[in-house]
Amino acid sequence: MNVSDARARIRDTDFAEESAKLSQQTIIQQAASSMLTQANSRPQLALSLLG
Repeated sequence: MNVSDARARIRDTDFAEESAKLSQQTIIQQAASSMLTQANSRPQLALSLLG
């Protein structure tokens, strides 16, 4: 294995890891947005979440 191959593997690994992180953050953001939409459309639900 030469240096070029090693660098390519590192880049591929970094890309895969960052892609997974992006997917995770996208899912979290979408869930938060959905919760906010539901809370805004149902004031009583928002109160029950707080109390």
